[in-house]
Amino acid sequence: MPHQRTPWTQALAAAFLLCSLAAGAQTASSDTSTTEREIHALFQALQQSGCEFARNGQWYSASEASAHLQRKYSYLQKRALAPTAEDFIARAASQSSMSGKPYLVRCPGQPEVRSQPWFEGQLAKVRAAQ
Repeated sequence: MPHQRTPWTQALAAAFLLCSLAAGAQTASSDTSTTEREIHALFQALQQSGCEFARNGQWYSASEASAHLQRKYSYLQKRALAPTAEDFIARAASQSSMSGKPYLVRCPGQPEVRSQPWFEGQLAKVRAAQ
């Protein structure tokens, strides 16, 4: 004999489904806001670093570099291509999308380094401070 659904069990099932969907949306929203918070913290770290940033052989100030990377991040956001801070670093902050050449960071009193490990280090600091 098949199990009959009463209006009560249907209402419970519907309520459970809505709660599950809401929880999933909340988690996705939290992940998004965490990612955005971390990426904006990376922009701030770059702007306050006093470092220079090279792309395609040309050195730029930290504020110019931050503005450039913010434009790239906006592009990635519109296409949902940066769901994590690590994705942002890999897709926008590590190399030129035009030439494929790696970006470099040069900070006062330190040798120049590729931007990817520099940003990964900054992200680790951001996360440690949370």
